[in-house]
Amino acid sequence: MMNMMNLIIIILMICSILMIISNLLSKKSINDREKSSPFECGFDPKSSARLPFSIRFFLIAVIFLIFDVEITLLLPIIITFHWSNPITWMITTIMFLIILLIGLYHEWNQGALEWAN
Repeated sequence: MMNMMNLIIIILMICSILMIISNLLSKKSINDREKSSPFECGFDPKSSARLPFSIRFFLIAVIFLIFDVEITLLLPIIITFHWSNPITWMITTIMFLIILLIGLYHEWNQGALEWAN
């Protein structure tokens, strides 16, 4: 029990030291006029704020987020194998992977995965 407390204290100390060092290193000593201006994104503040946005880029970003979330759902499947019925686990895993593959096939057929035309 005492070893566990010592380990937790050491981990908290290392995390605190790393946060302090990163905070000190990230401080900028020079505040120039461009960084202090409200338009830091690179757009000209005197022109229109409504610039055209590529819907293709948006769709690719949404597809990436969807598959990224699905990967986070796949990782616990490996861990739950020890505590679940193997047949139920296998059926659930295969069904989840089939749904993922059907979604990927649908996106492929729709042409959403093509980067350039």
